[in-house]
Amino acid sequence: MLSIKTIQFPLTLLLAFFFSACEPQVKQQQPLNITQVEVDAAAHILETDIRADIEELSSDAYEGRGPGTKGDRMTQTYLVSRLKALGLKPGAENNSWLQPFELIALDAAQPESWSFNTPSGVQTYQQSSDFIVAGGKQDLAANLEQAQLVFVGYGIQAPEYDWDDYKGLDASGKVLIMMNNDPDWDPNLFGGEMRMYYGRWTYKYEIAAKLGAAGVIIIHTDHSAGYPWQVVQTSWTGPQFELPNEGEPTLEIKGWMSNASLSQLLASAGQNLDSLKQQARSRDFQPVELPITTDMVLPINITSNTSANVLARLPGSDLSDGVIVYTAHHDHLGIGVATSPGEDVIYNGALDNATGVASVLAISKAFTQLPNAPKRSVLFAFVGAEEQGLLGSKYLAQHPPVAPGKIAAAINMDGAQINGRSLDISYVGFGRSTVDQAAQKAADLQGRVIKGDQDPSKGYFYRSDHFSLAKIGVPSLNFEGGEDLRNGGIEAGKAFNEIYTNQNYHQPSDEITSAWLFDGMVEDAQFGFYTGWVLANQTELPAWYAGDEFEAARLDALKAAETP
Repeated sequence: MLSIKTIQFPLTLLLAFFFSACEPQVKQQQPLNITQVEVDAAAHILETDIRADIEELSSDAYEGRGPGTKGDRMTQTYLVSRLKALGLKPGAENNSWLQPFELIALDAAQPESWSFNTPSGVQTYQQSSDFIVAGGKQDLAANLEQAQLVFVGYGIQAPEYDWDDYKGLDASGKVLIMMNNDPDWDPNLFGGEMRMYYGRWTYKYEIAAKLGAAGVIIIHTDHSAGYPWQVVQTSWTGPQFELPNEGEPTLEIKGWMSNASLSQLLASAGQNLDSLKQQARSRDFQPVELPITTDMVLPINITSNTSANVLARLPGSDLSDGVIVYTAHHDHLGIGVATSPGEDVIYNGALDNATGVASVLAISKAFTQLPNAPKRSVLFAFVGAEEQGLLGSKYLAQHPPVAPGKIAAAINMDGAQINGRSLDISYVGFGRSTVDQAAQKAADLQGRVIKGDQDPSKGYFYRSDHFSLAKIGVPSLNFEGGEDLRNGGIEAGKAFNEIYTNQNYHQPSDEITSAWLFDGMVEDAQFGFYTGWVLANQTELPAWYAGDEFEAARLDALKAAETP
């Protein structure tokens, strides 16, 4: 415990230079002191509370917290009971704790094999080992009939970069083959190594549907996806959830193929996949129509269910009509299908994301320990169906409890540090908004270093719930403990992360173990609390830096909020 009355840590000269040189048009926030009062409140973030919440939510009794299931409803009930006990107020409409939303579950009957007609004869590939396919529309069957395959490079249309992989292609009825990333060799083109939304599979499917394609096959490599093939196998089999379609264009099928299998398929048509990828590294690339066709009838079982975001509110004082939002997704993948007797098929999701939920609960407790309410209100949003495409946060962004222009900032926790305290903080989105300044104050207080996205090529900014709020203009912070562990350093931190990604991510083995350390979770939750407290109390609204892809949405939201 620090025995001080007032703690004030000015930004370093280097950071000040960064802001002034790169973003001179953004007003510097006024100094705001973190005092002993806030330090005392943060001391109520306890290992015992965090551990208890994780053990409860990741237990087998919750059956992997699959959306729309018994475990999902149990999770909602548990969260409401915890939030009530903390003395918070309901945060949803009609004085409710829950913001329900409908889920459409599409459960495609995976074919055992997928055949393609090529100049070398019929080529057949096996489900799971070679490909995964899901239905792309809310219908009882998806159909491909003599659909021609076309290689479209990155599958991107980006006029602001003078980039169009389609070049007027009539994509109607075709199956488009595309890479799972964006151009990354030039820092002035698509952000260089930092993957943009154009590199995400969600964008690939959206643009293909908009252009009238019948289907998409995304080429999987561990490097381009940021995760191994086993994640595709587990994530894209079984029910796939969507919000009800409101007229958006759709595909017949959404497919993935391993790089090796697709390379073999293209070779049967006289094409070299590596050569095609090289051709795609140019604005002059032209889509390559392949002498390959395929047929498929994919039966789809459609069911409708309901999940809910759990929302709690801490009312503010003189700026109470504005809010800071904390988000953490409460869902995971549910129960899988056993391939051998006695196999564990419950996807407990202990790290992903019982840790994030427990951390935000701990942060909410710290806020209740303050003797005075913060200026802005604080909304604690535990959102559902994140693993199915950020659906809960998407619904929250479509139906926010307050106008988007009144949401000052969002802080997201999707996984917490289980390997002990770290000297650094991994902040995905660092350098994009003035939220940085609040985060820096919290880091300075803890004597830690903020590092930006450590794997920018993986597109983490677009892979968690803060992205849904960023799309409506809300400056966002997504963070977790870094890799520079106080015990073991960067080498140990990287090794732990690799083990988790390769062995436990989206697997039944994501369970709490005796090897977990909780002191890092406590410290990180305190960082999140301090950052949120600064954002909730500073007079100026956070802003995206000029030129950021979400700046226009923010300006529109602010303008709408000012309109009577």
